[in-house]
Amino acid sequence: MTIRLLRTLVAIADTRTFSAAAEVVHVTHAAVSQQMQTLEADLGLVLFNRTKRTPELTPVAHEIVAKARKLITDYDNLVPSVLGDGGLSGIVTLGALRTTLTGLTPQAMAVLKAKFPNIGLHIRPGLTGTLLADVERGNLDAAIVTKPHLMPEGVQFRELTQEPMQLIAAIEETGKDPIKLLKTRPFIRFNRNAVVGTLIDNWILSKRIRVSETMELDSPEAIASMVHANLGVSIVPDLAVKPLDTIPVKRLQLGADAPRRTLGLVYHKDQVKTQVMDELFDALVQVIAKARKT
Repeated sequence: MTIRLLRTLVAIADTRTFSAAAEVVHVTHAAVSQQMQTLEADLGLVLFNRTKRTPELTPVAHEIVAKARKLITDYDNLVPSVLGDGGLSGIVTLGALRTTLTGLTPQAMAVLKAKFPNIGLHIRPGLTGTLLADVERGNLDAAIVTKPHLMPEGVQFRELTQEPMQLIAAIEETGKDPIKLLKTRPFIRFNRNAVVGTLIDNWILSKRIRVSETMELDSPEAIASMVHANLGVSIVPDLAVKPLDTIPVKRLQLGADAPRRTLGLVYHKDQVKTQVMDELFDALVQVIAKARKT
């Protein structure tokens, strides 16, 4: 039995299929199947119910997965915990919202790398829900997310900033009333599966605005591009750290009661790489503070 086999088993538990797990651990479907046969032989246990079209974990396999998660975490943190460097010379796997990928995340990572050049960075984009689940499972060291209504047990949230929502419209749009524009122009919706999408939907409902939805996207660049092409209006976060290259659109404030998203850094409370988490948080705060002064 090896850590590699346990990683594959956990990947299957998380993704629910051998094919999806193969993509996570970067091997072929056939290799995943062979690894699981080897693991079953090593343990002397049946880990999968193969009578189903898609093999399912047996009850004992679920118990092994829970133990395997802790073993993998301990293994990954073995060197940092012994050396006492808090992970400052190893690999940091960071999840990040797509809305931060062209502004906050790259600028903060540049600050971190300038201070600690031996840190290796793996960045994985995603929605808040997926990123939180990966942090909870130990698949990510940390993630930049929007604060949800409920935090997973054992996951710590450290607030970075609050970003109010704003309406964006094409440059040639003459209207200046965001409420009127929402009622009269096609609406490009921010993915409702995202926390931000829910915040926006709840605000629209509270204002009793009936929008004419034309499309739903989760990429801020794609939304801005559609708005720039005068295909509709949208509501997006007023980013604390703007991208270096922004698509030109008209930006209108929604007022004092505009919904706000709380952006923060999350990581597991039992995280061994404590020092690098503090340094990562400080780098993010530094970039946000600098952006506010410009």
